[in-house]
Amino acid sequence: MNEAAPTTIETLDIQRILKSLPHRYPFLMVDRIIEARGDEFGIGLKNVSVNEPQFMGHFPERPVMPGVLLIEGMAQTAGAICINAHSLGSEKAPLVYFMSIDKAKFRKPVTPGDRVEFHMTKTNRRRNMWWYGGRALVDGALVCEAEIAAMLIEEGPAKA
Repeated sequence: MNEAAPTTIETLDIQRILKSLPHRYPFLMVDRIIEARGDEFGIGLKNVSVNEPQFMGHFPERPVMPGVLLIEGMAQTAGAICINAHSLGSEKAPLVYFMSIDKAKFRKPVTPGDRVEFHMTKTNRRRNMWWYGGRALVDGALVCEAEIAAMLIEEGPAKA
C-alpha cells in the first residue's frame, strides 16, 4: 500500500466512487463525497429517492430507509476514502471488506426526499484494517450512528 502523507481531496464524484468501490445500483449507497482528508475523515452524501427498490417493501404506505442501508452508506464512505488515500499510484484498486459493526443506534427515520450525510472519522488503524466512528445526519439532525471496521485487500480489479 502507498503510505504517502494524507492529502486533502475536496470531493469524490460518482465516477471516482465507481472506480473505488465494487458496488453498483441498487446497492451503491453513496452519491458523492463532499470532503475528505486522507483516510482521517470524510463526508459522503446519499440522496434518498422514492424510486429506490427497498421502498417497494419497506414500507410501501410509508417508506422508510432501512437502517442496515444507512450503515452500509457509512461503510462505503469509509471504504472510498481509504481506497483513495492508499491506492494513489497503484495499478489495481484494492477491495474493501466490511468487518464489524458496534454501537449502532437509529435515532430518526429517513424517508424519500432526504439527503443523508455520512460523517466518518478514523479512530484507529492497524496494518490493512481501519476503524471508524460514523454519524448519519439529515438536515443537521442525527439519524444514525455506529462504529465500523473494514479491511483493504490488494486484489482489486484494474483501475479504469
